[in-house]
Amino acid sequence: MIEVFEQDIYMDYRKSSKGNQLKWRKDQLWYKTDYIGYEGLSEYMVSHLLEHTDLKKDWFIRYETEEIQYKSQQYRGCVSQNFLQEGWQIITLERLFQTVYGRSLNECIYTIDEVEDRIQFLVEQTEKMTGLAEFGKYMSILLTIDAFFKNEDRHTHNIAVLLDDLGTYRYCPIFDHGGALLSDTTMDYPLDGDLLMLMKEVEAKTVSSDFNEALDAVEKLYGCNLRMNFEKKDIGRLLEKEPYYPEEIKRRVEQMLRWQMDKYWYLFSK
Repeated sequence: MIEVFEQDIYMDYRKSSKGNQLKWRKDQLWYKTDYIGYEGLSEYMVSHLLEHTDLKKDWFIRYETEEIQYKSQQYRGCVSQNFLQEGWQIITLERLFQTVYGRSLNECIYTIDEVEDRIQFLVEQTEKMTGLAEFGKYMSILLTIDAFFKNEDRHTHNIAVLLDDLGTYRYCPIFDHGGALLSDTTMDYPLDGDLLMLMKEVEAKTVSSDFNEALDAVEKLYGCNLRMNFEKKDIGRLLEKEPYYPEEIKRRVEQMLRWQMDKYWYLFSK
């Protein structure tokens, strides 16, 4: 267990659609508590399974689960390394677009009828504002991860680039999977609910409410850019060695991931 203090609180400008978790920065580590369910376990599972893909290690952030003591309360949550170098900033696409054009990127996206056109607009505007090449490939990877793990919280406040101290934009490692794996047990996905029915209720937020519609569109535009190579036994192994979360939650996560592996079998093909 780690103890954190008020002076370590990290004020995050990125907004979740379901409220903001308590966050701290301490000794080059970032801590987040669970807010409406088992967000820490979701961060842990997604990031550890991404290690069994063809993504390079610096393309994503790894999370470990943690118990956090703050004042008189104990929380479950997660911890990750601070990936920002001195003087660097995280800039969300929503913030960037607002700064450059004085308009909401999210609102602009949804004035466009076709999902493919929405993706192209987001990619082309980001490349224009940042000078980053191949942002379509980045979006393809991101939307694949979110579809497979059913991350319902990937809106334009939750996609970011890095700005270094020389004013150059860089790709941001993929992070923040707390809204994945039906982690919200407080409001939308209770533990005693029917898992298959709950999985059908989850909606995406980036360019469409339908994960598969967004994934089909981005793959048509930029190809499939993520291959997974973990097995079902790897899911059980990761859950077994995790020390803090109840078995009921772990079994739900395991079953959900097994079903997703069957559904997205082509992501595992050689």
